Amino acid sequence: MYDAIIIGGGPAGLQAALTLGRMHRRTLLLDSGAYRNGTVRHAHNLLTNDGRDPAELRRIARAEIAAYDAVEVRDATAAGIVRDGDALTVTVDGDALRAHAVILATGVADELPPIPGLAEHWGDTVANCPFCHGHEFAGRPVAVVNASPHAVVLARMLEPVASEVHVVAPDEVSAVSGVRDGLRLHLADGTAREVAGAFVAPTWTVRGELVDALGLERQESGAVRTDPFGRTSVEGVYAVGDIAHPDHLPGPMFSLAAAIAGGQLAAVAVVRSLVA
Repeated sequence: MYDAIIIGGGPAGLQAALTLGRMHRRTLLLDSGAYRNGTVRHAHNLLTNDGRDPAELRRIARAEIAAYDAVEVRDATAAGIVRDGDALTVTVDGDALRAHAVILATGVADELPPIPGLAEHWGDTVANCPFCHGHEFAGRPVAVVNASPHAVVLARMLEPVASEVHVVAPDEVSAVSGVRDGLRLHLADGTAREVAGAFVAPTWTVRGELVDALGLERQESGAVRTDPFGRTSVEGVYAVGDIAHPDHLPGPMFSLAAAIAGGQLAAVAVVRSLVA
């Protein structure tokens, strides 16, 4: 019987494991190896680790967690989860594992606009978040490939950073190719434009098999509805990181710092529930 099983080995799950380990709570962390930032070479806007490879962040976090005997880490994928009386049962590699609490940190999956060549540069010269990747294009032209009203807001946010900001709709771009220090946007009218990088708004979906199996309530955003401590509509189940949308926020907060904060808060809530 575990105090907590954490499903997901990204920043939210790792922080939850560290916090629980420091409180000597028997914890299992399941890491499927699927990460939203798996193609990103440099993570930014994270204090003391600005510019570090996300894979290195995970390696360092695992090494720190290994110092706490209460935490077990498995490279495995949870196949199912059900509430079983006063506990939760998680199925993994054919085993049925019971826990007082489950913390879901499974993240979301991105679907990019269907522009040839775009996916090959995702996480490098094609990005989503200006706070995480905008500065790297400083003083050079960038493109915002987006037809939504948000494109204008994003373009204005980038104006102090880039030398020029070009807003184009996805259907105006026929293909994307890499060039030295940037991208070439091949436009539908036969012309081309070279930029240092491009910002796109992918369609994201919660990795929702376990969410749906539990019947967790969702927000209009599609993310799991939580309170500020990650508690969901099912007792003992917490959601953190990109899949979580707390009631007090306008939407899920897609950032490393927010994921880490969410993981810590959920772990604190779990510990308090164990002594309540």
